[in-house]
Amino acid sequence: MMKLDRYDLAILRILARDGRITKSRLAEEVNLSISPAWERVRRLEEQGVIRGYRADVDWLNAFKGSRIVVEVTLERHTAHDMRRFEERIAAAPEVVQCLATGGGVDYVMQVVTRDIDHYQRFIDALLMDELGIERYFTYIVTKVVKNTADVLPSWAEDALSSGS
Repeated sequence: MMKLDRYDLAILRILARDGRITKSRLAEEVNLSISPAWERVRRLEEQGVIRGYRADVDWLNAFKGSRIVVEVTLERHTAHDMRRFEERIAAAPEVVQCLATGGGVDYVMQVVTRDIDHYQRFIDALLMDELGIERYFTYIVTKVVKNTADVLPSWAEDALSSGS
């Protein structure tokens, strides 16, 4: 794990909020000159802490569609079965997020489709692919209440201030 100081955290917080910020504005906000600030950004990128830059597009605002959360449990938990399922899901454009979980279900996925019919055809295709899905539960998202997955979590800031 990379050791981060207050400047690194400030840079990460700012870039998570505004990935298009200029070098000079970023340096000004973290109270460093441009060169040291940008060296820190490059180091964070090289270490994989900054994974990339992209626009936060609300596709469901741009196009009518459905957001669905799906819990999946596999019949068997062999490395082969899990890898086969994960490879199929990684290749599915409908799946925008898939998390392997412990305790009750094996995977929780976020799926975005044109409509519920498209979603059902997608699930039917997964079942036809014989991926070892034992059961799945579907939850239709009616409203996003909070979405701050890429914002610095408060516990990270607390850990830094306590020195752990």
